[in-house]
Amino acid sequence: MSDIVETAPVPSSPLQEFWHYFRQNRGAVIGLTFIVIVGLICIFAPLVAPFDPIEQNRSALLLPPAWFEGGQSAYFFGTDDIGRDILSRIIYGARLSVSIGLLIVVMSCVLGVILGLLAGYYGGVTDIIIMRFVDIMLAIPSLLLTIGVVTILGPSLINAAFAIAVVSIPSYVRLTRASVLSEKNRDYVTASRVAGAGVLRLMFIVILPNCLAPLIVQMTMGISNAILELAALGFLGIGAQPPTPELGTMLAESRGFMQSANWLVTIPGLTILSLVLAFNLMGDGLRDALDPKLKQ
Repeated sequence: MSDIVETAPVPSSPLQEFWHYFRQNRGAVIGLTFIVIVGLICIFAPLVAPFDPIEQNRSALLLPPAWFEGGQSAYFFGTDDIGRDILSRIIYGARLSVSIGLLIVVMSCVLGVILGLLAGYYGGVTDIIIMRFVDIMLAIPSLLLTIGVVTILGPSLINAAFAIAVVSIPSYVRLTRASVLSEKNRDYVTASRVAGAGVLRLMFIVILPNCLAPLIVQMTMGISNAILELAALGFLGIGAQPPTPELGTMLAESRGFMQSANWLVTIPGLTILSLVLAFNLMGDGLRDALDPKLKQ
């Protein structure tokens, strides 16, 4: 009697195959679930937040969270030194961080991909000029370069986002260039070139779709980096300006209450930690699901 060997069902579509490998990473699934929940809260922030994030209640100054002695159920995470609801500010702060993080990643990825395609496809002098410029940017610490750009443009949320996007471009340039160099001499590219495809079609229609897997992973990790850098600039006072509910700005405003009202620092800090960790976990899952070398 022959032994019967059970085999796992083979995914019937690329999407099913992706989900098959992605869900094997439990941390990635947890990260994705958390991001989806945060995304829904951010979309419906006006309905979810119990108060206006900049509304002041002078009769409820420095209230502790509801589970502490002296807390009130109406202010679940407590209030700050001028009576603003911490939960409402956290919701709007997460909304701002995630949305601006997405915008930063889109801007830096678009510019980085275009430069990387030009450097990898044309090579020669074009490649040398672009990559030397990238090397110069990488030689300067990213936070220092970001602070320099924001200082020149002036402290504001928009300028901070622009500065972070500019500083993030080199990683996308190098990643796209490496992918293009490995793809541009393959048979399908040669066949398209012989068939009469133009340069733009070869770069954006033929080659680029086959370079998307590492770019998607890099974009996911880039969102977490953008959230961290945006919070750092807000903490230094050159990002979002008060009374804008931004996580880094909330940390900066509560520095003087670390001993007397530690929840003002702890809650925004844990929010930043949770967002960054969730995007990093999801990025690990995307890498495992999209990289053929990691599939078993």
